[in-house]
Amino acid sequence: MSTPFAFRRRWRRTLPVVALVAAACGVGIAANLLQPAFAVVILLALVAGLAFLSSPPPAPAEAPPPAVVPTRPRVEPVASALVAALPEPALLLTPEGDILCANERVALAIGPARLGDPLSFLVRVPEVLEAVHNSARDGIPRRVEFGEKIPLDRWLEAHIVPLHLHGENGMASRGGRPGLPDTVLLTFRDLTQQRRVEQMRADFVANASHELRTPLASLSGFIETLLGPARNDTSARERFLGIMGAQARRMSRLIDDLLSLSRIELNAHMRPETQVEVGTIVGHVCETLSPLARDRGVELKLTRTDEPLPIYGDRDELIRLFENLVENALKYGASGARVEVTVGAEGAQDARTAVISVRDFGPGIPPEHLPRLTERFYRVDVVASRDQGGTGLGLAIVKHIVARHRGKLGIESPPGDGATFTVRIGCVSKAEKIAS
Repeated sequence: MSTPFAFRRRWRRTLPVVALVAAACGVGIAANLLQPAFAVVILLALVAGLAFLSSPPPAPAEAPPPAVVPTRPRVEPVASALVAALPEPALLLTPEGDILCANERVALAIGPARLGDPLSFLVRVPEVLEAVHNSARDGIPRRVEFGEKIPLDRWLEAHIVPLHLHGENGMASRGGRPGLPDTVLLTFRDLTQQRRVEQMRADFVANASHELRTPLASLSGFIETLLGPARNDTSARERFLGIMGAQARRMSRLIDDLLSLSRIELNAHMRPETQVEVGTIVGHVCETLSPLARDRGVELKLTRTDEPLPIYGDRDELIRLFENLVENALKYGASGARVEVTVGAEGAQDARTAVISVRDFGPGIPPEHLPRLTERFYRVDVVASRDQGGTGLGLAIVKHIVARHRGKLGIESPPGDGATFTVRIGCVSKAEKIAS
């Protein structure tokens, strides 16, 4: 049954044909009266136009089928929440290696991750990419360690764990083989600090062994000489015995420093609870080292505030701290002929900080050595340090004692103008004094 819309559409197509036929008849009658030959030509032209208008219109071209856009597998909200809650950088991947979701730690540790991008856009480590591919194929977890030089020198560990978020048959429902994982969890762990600690431990053992081996070799050599060619040489025996005694004392100092450093590190997490007056301790250290200053021709000057400066501290460790600083100034800054020790305070009345500085007027310390001065066995001048009886552990002990007392150590050395070591330790507040 035809609808009114269909009738109107057919009428619009028929109306031009009817009008053309009527026009042809009228023109033919008029032309026949005037010129019969011309009427025939006009009649043929009108018949051709009539045939053209009566022909059906061409069928419209068919539109191409819409492109099939592959859909990304759906991630359950619970899985996304678990990935976001992981304490380490984590990504959830498809078996093909595309990123489904990532937590915020990925952007901080690895780089910005865009959902749907291949993992290779974010991680350019072939071993990690291959491990992800293999784990998605055989369902076996893997672990990969790798290092990076740019932008920073660091070590990372990647853990790849295949998952079945949609059940054991989840992969089969997506066209894969049943039993294979439908997602892969990739997490990263930063191993940089661990590697640095391991390297420091190895360097420490190597340096300690070297420092002990040198005096031991010297002792062994002199003992063999005294038992052999110099057995009856009195002058050589006296000279060798003096050298052997110096080497034995050097080993004793080294062992004492190693034990002190180990003991301080063992208690580094525990702040001392005993109240001591730091000005009195510094005065005691200067008085003890005054004979050494006289022997070296150095003026040791102490400037001390009258204000009492009570701090929470270990008296023996603080004595060791300031002995190391003053003794270093007397040994390595002796050319300046003067060492100044200053005890003062800074800060508000209720939050005073004791400030102790030790300054020498020697040649100073080249700026490239300042960042490493407090490392174990680090020396600016190895020969000069050993000639002065140094073990290379003095400033390392200073650093750890200051850290245990929750203080700060500052080092300044303008070129050619000596060096200044400054220790800042918080004083006991009035409220703490009353409570105690």
